[in-house]
Amino acid sequence: MTGTTKNRKRGAVLRACALGALLLTGAGGAGAVSLQQAYEAALKNDPTFRMHYFENESGKENRILGRSQLLPNVAGNFSINKNVADQEFMQLGRPTTTHPRYTSRSAVVQLRQPLFNMEGIARYRQGKVQTAQSEQQYEASIDDVSVRVVTAYLDALYAEDQLALARVQRDANLEHQKVNQRLFEKGEGTRTDMLETQARLDLAEAQLIEAQDNVVAARNTLQGVIGMEPGELDKLGNNFRPVELSPVSYEDWSRLALQRNNQLAAARLAVENARLDIGRNKAGHLPRVDFVAAYSKNDSETLTNLGQESTNRTLGVQINIPIYSGGAVNATTRQAAATYGRAQAELDARTSQVLVELRKAHSLVMSSGRKIEALVKAVESGKLLMTATEQSIKGGVRINLDLLNAQQQLFTSQRDLAQARYAYLVGLMRLRAAAGTLQADPVRELTPYFR
Repeated sequence: MTGTTKNRKRGAVLRACALGALLLTGAGGAGAVSLQQAYEAALKNDPTFRMHYFENESGKENRILGRSQLLPNVAGNFSINKNVADQEFMQLGRPTTTHPRYTSRSAVVQLRQPLFNMEGIARYRQGKVQTAQSEQQYEASIDDVSVRVVTAYLDALYAEDQLALARVQRDANLEHQKVNQRLFEKGEGTRTDMLETQARLDLAEAQLIEAQDNVVAARNTLQGVIGMEPGELDKLGNNFRPVELSPVSYEDWSRLALQRNNQLAAARLAVENARLDIGRNKAGHLPRVDFVAAYSKNDSETLTNLGQESTNRTLGVQINIPIYSGGAVNATTRQAAATYGRAQAELDARTSQVLVELRKAHSLVMSSGRKIEALVKAVESGKLLMTATEQSIKGGVRINLDLLNAQQQLFTSQRDLAQARYAYLVGLMRLRAAAGTLQADPVRELTPYFR
């Protein structure tokens, strides 16, 4: 991902955060929340995203901290002391002791500029790498919150579809029970039919309660992500059709992921940071050369200088040569080497994980696209069956129970079609997130699918 793309994405995120407060005020606690509004609210309220945001703000300072190791360091020191001295001397052949009291003052300003500092150079390079790593992790968190919002939003919609189907099933069994009751009263039915219908009705009631619980759980999950009451959710429009996937093959997507995935980029930078850390620790064996300039002014610095003021200006070079530190430098270098090996292993593990997620998402998108096409035909057939059943009821050939059964069949096909569309959208988001191809505002391109 280029720097321009990163800046554009960060700019979109900041604009979305600024809009978050307006959205919360305008939407209200029980108002409808669109997918776009849910995404912008998550950027403002989601604790996980806010954690990554402040981590990135902290990581930006690593570049400055590293650079500070190579820049001049200026320090000032001022001291004032009250002194009481014991002074012995011979007076007229006899020892005499006095206790003079005086005030001494000292002021020093010192400038230190590194001339040769390999540890400082390594820290400077590490600071730049750490800042870039933090930026990549932040970009990955933007993709992550996008996927989580879309997943939670669509899960809530699917739970509502399940609830509607459970109501249809309960109503169909209730109507069936009424039919069996009338037949039994006319002597045309059996008690066994009534008991069977009652058992199906009881099961449908239990499934309805379970579906209601699932709706509550799904909406609570969505609320936890966006930090507000979702209210009424937008439904998928009937004009939804899968987009043409480009590229098509998994191999092309995997190459994109290896090049552009933010998590892999952050892991590679972690490896580079660990490599630089080895050099930083090895630099503990090398000398350090500093240019030092100092200006000092003293007043009654010692008893012998009592009442005297002195000013001293110095320019010089200071060389610090480490000789022995108890084996600490070698130990920390070995630790850094082990950390470097661990970072390489983490990169390999993260690469495998990303490619597995990419393959799952790619397979889900491809299979969901074919499934959507088949279910669209099933829904059309279900609508024709509903029309034919209504005409048959008017002609006295069918009864209301047949209409309810046809309605249940149609609604089941519609629910399965919606589920396939939900799975397709989630899979598409995960596929693009894994490949690092999500746009600056990834949710906006999905909003036309909703109504």
